[in-house]
Amino acid sequence: MLRLYATTAGLIIEKNGQCITPTVALSLDALFHATDPVAVVAAAFASGRATAAPVAAALLAPLQSQEVWAAGVTYFRSRTARMEESKVAGGGSFYDRVYEADRPEIFFKATPHRVAAPGTGVGIRSDSRWNVPEPELTLAINSSGKIFGYTLGNDMSSRDIEGENPLYLPQAKVYHRSAALGPCLIVTTTLPAADAIIAIEICRAGATVFSGQTTVGQIKRPLASLADWLFRDNTFPDGAYLMTGTGVVPPDAFTLQPADEIRISLEPVGILVNHVL
Repeated sequence: MLRLYATTAGLIIEKNGQCITPTVALSLDALFHATDPVAVVAAAFASGRATAAPVAAALLAPLQSQEVWAAGVTYFRSRTARMEESKVAGGGSFYDRVYEADRPEIFFKATPHRVAAPGTGVGIRSDSRWNVPEPELTLAINSSGKIFGYTLGNDMSSRDIEGENPLYLPQAKVYHRSAALGPCLIVTTTLPAADAIIAIEICRAGATVFSGQTTVGQIKRPLASLADWLFRDNTFPDGAYLMTGTGVVPPDAFTLQPADEIRISLEPVGILVNHVL
């Protein structure tokens, strides 16, 4: 298994505890352009130079020019939460219908400059009173539409804005530091098993105020199908990341506060840690 870290000093590839820096020209854009990204990274590892493991303070989000998109209502828990938050506005049935439909909900999430690196701050909107993180398995897809790996994503969401009217979804989802990715990109043709656990813990002043977990197998739709829908009648010259939805939603009384620490985990990716600005 190959882990690719983007750092302030360049790319680092790790395999079985051994870290190297590529001695061949390699960038994340080149990787997403490649026909066989797994082979490219494997070759770069084989010819690379040994180096120290990356330190947390040097990590960047593992993207360069890639857009980030997201799929919604892929877990039953997400369907229920969306229906509850929007029922007053008359939008509750929208989410039930899309959960059962052939066509998934897919929406634009972030450009690279809106994505927070591991260890840095994620944002909450100044005009929102109800904000939550959404821990998500996130697929790496090359420019040809091939899934070649995955990472962790935090799809920050303003639940009161989306609940007021489903047409406000772009404002609830897309804003400065509305997403985080990392801590590394797993480069592989094998996606996580159905029993792989996605977990989240939110700490406030050193105490856990929310925790929860789900499994990849609880995602209703096949992951390859989500990628196919994203690329249907669309082009991504630099490839894309696709968040695959959340199955962990805090209770309705919960909202994030500044300085909260968000810890999202999935093996073998590791732990994506961010704080709220």
